[in-house]
Amino acid sequence: MRSMDIVFIGAGRLATQLAQALCAQGHHVTAVYSRTMASARQLAELVGARATDDLHALPLEADAFIIAVKDTALSDLLPHLADGRSQQRFYHTAGSMPLDVFKGTMSHYGVIYPMQTFSKERRVDFARVPLFIEASDDDTLDVARRIAGSVSQRVMVLSSEQRRYLHLAAVFACNFTNHCYALSAEILRRHDIPFDVMLPLIDETAAKVHELQPAQAQTGPAVRYDENVIDAHRQLLADMPDVQSLYTQLSQSIHLHNQK
Repeated sequence: MRSMDIVFIGAGRLATQLAQALCAQGHHVTAVYSRTMASARQLAELVGARATDDLHALPLEADAFIIAVKDTALSDLLPHLADGRSQQRFYHTAGSMPLDVFKGTMSHYGVIYPMQTFSKERRVDFARVPLFIEASDDDTLDVARRIAGSVSQRVMVLSSEQRRYLHLAAVFACNFTNHCYALSAEILRRHDIPFDVMLPLIDETAAKVHELQPAQAQTGPAVRYDENVIDAHRQLLADMPDVQSLYTQLSQSIHLHNQK
């Protein structure tokens, strides 16, 4: 597959990981834009690109312009990006934004959504990250498929409607789960217990759902609704009423889903 010239709009966690993965596969990131020059330079130096904090200084042509910014900033950026580039191919990377956010601004547009949690400091193996794509036309979809397929072993075409539910499910599987880790860490910290004692349990819980459906892997007092244990736990959380309420709701939800 021939290498492509790619421009990145955004220099955050997702952009940092994806740009490096694409470069590792022989693509050329020619320019990086960020609202702050420091952020643009940080990513540009990693991938050998030109950095800018001026949208109008970006190249007028590239094989793909990949937008990786906050959802709230996307709509505001599009008219500026379209100036002199309306026939170029643009792709956003957001799980919750529809394809038609580009409509009326761009002629060729699509989505390349990597479903993963990203940190700048921790490299991700993109070969294992599923990428979900969608586009306004067949040629733009083909370019998305080639870009995504160059870094990932799993590329799927998904509609905007399907992607909304995918993103919702990902929030439960990742963001809410990580918040529960944070609450666990806080409970342990208050009683001088190190969080790393939880890591084998966390690893085994995650490993089980590679072999079992999540409902089959569920254990704990809420499955059988052991009220003695649940009430004792609730009493221990008396000084954390918001966490106590969450504990109750999660226990009830687990029990109800286990009855289905």
